[in-house]
Amino acid sequence: MMTSRNATLLLQGQKEIAKLQPVLRPLAQAFRDRGYSLYLVGGSVRDALLGRLGHDLDFTTEARPEQVQEILQALSPSVWDTGIDFGTISAEMQGMQIEITTFRADSYDGQSRNPEVQYGDRLEDDLIRRDFRVNAMALELDVEAEPVFHDPLGGLEDLERRVIDTPAAPELSFHDDPLRMLRAARFVSQLEFSLAPRVHKAMEEMAGQIERISAERVQMELDKLMLGQAPWDGIRVMVDTGLADVVYPEISALRLTQDEHRQHKDVYEHSLTVLRQAVELEENPDLVLRWAALTHDIGKPATREFHENGRVSFHQHEVVGAKMVRKRMRKLKYSKQMVKDVSQLVFLHMRFHGFSEDSWTDSAVRRYVNDAGDQLEQLNTLVRADVTTRNRKKAQRLRRLFDLFAERIEDLAAKEDLAKVRPALDGNAIMELLGLQPGPEVGQAWQYLKELRLERGPMETEEAEAALQAWWKERQEA
Repeated sequence: MMTSRNATLLLQGQKEIAKLQPVLRPLAQAFRDRGYSLYLVGGSVRDALLGRLGHDLDFTTEARPEQVQEILQALSPSVWDTGIDFGTISAEMQGMQIEITTFRADSYDGQSRNPEVQYGDRLEDDLIRRDFRVNAMALELDVEAEPVFHDPLGGLEDLERRVIDTPAAPELSFHDDPLRMLRAARFVSQLEFSLAPRVHKAMEEMAGQIERISAERVQMELDKLMLGQAPWDGIRVMVDTGLADVVYPEISALRLTQDEHRQHKDVYEHSLTVLRQAVELEENPDLVLRWAALTHDIGKPATREFHENGRVSFHQHEVVGAKMVRKRMRKLKYSKQMVKDVSQLVFLHMRFHGFSEDSWTDSAVRRYVNDAGDQLEQLNTLVRADVTTRNRKKAQRLRRLFDLFAERIEDLAAKEDLAKVRPALDGNAIMELLGLQPGPEVGQAWQYLKELRLERGPMETEEAEAALQAWWKERQEA
């Protein structure tokens, strides 16, 4: 039965589709001229109904890939067939990225996630093999009339209820492709929907099967989840169902640890709050910042100590946490740069917390900025997001202290180039002054001058030379 909410969603979808007519009309005409139907399908239909359609469009058709390729090559100079083994041909048309996939009626071997590709001849057979009902709707394009809406599995009803559910029994769907469990968590993050109870139950029972999926595919889904509208909700689904125990167990382990203030249920809840606040503070979605916000306290379970006065401490949890992040992200096949950037933020996130109005010297400010490097803005955002205390006065004090600290950075940056703190002498000058040949001693001398520069600030060449000579003399006499 059509509800008012259904009608509103359909009207919204029509408005979104109307904007795409310069792309859709010639596509539909070209397929019709060859005797084929063309359907906008899957996430594109879902997003159109939600009023959030982007620049990526997915289509399906009974035409075989070679025929699709011929049609697209007549419409666009940019056509590629990297997905042809799975029946997909891609193209760019008027700034839109389009993918057209032949009807599929795949079967799975039950061991890997790789389907045995089989082409189908009916739209209904293609829709029922899709991951979730909200992704199993289609719009049949017509050159002369409004698109025809196809929803044989009740996707519109799920969209209205904001629920993620599978076309068939979730146990069958997840057995065919365990990656769909992680996709369910991802859609909770991206769409801010909830899981149908039967889907949640199946994920709890089958979470271990995610081990059948390659690390690279898991990583891709995790990143999409983290870049969603509500990544904390997606992470909560992973932890509650046991998926996190398999793909990122260090996150689940945070539930075991109460933080030192005993103001939160546990460090896990604190970490989700920091993630939420980091998202609120960022200017654009920042994957590095979001991962660092979620994992900044990941070293606490391993460093927890109980004291006689009832307090709990986590000494050097940032050091241990950075190592744990590097190890886990490498297992998930992240790039070296991604591993370095996230772990460095985790390592540095406690640097600010010894600050008071009178205690931070210019030297300490220089070291903070120097260690942060090009991640200074990310580190500052993480530090701000890490204030989650429910004590209003304490929260205000911490925010005021960081505002003062940020002003110190700006004031010092106005006097000297904090972004490029380098010694007054380079390697050649050091070798000439000390009579050295290339070797480790040159690097040690350069590092001494770098530390001196951080401590004292800008130095004249003569001052640096005198200091280096004194250091070298003392070293030789030792």
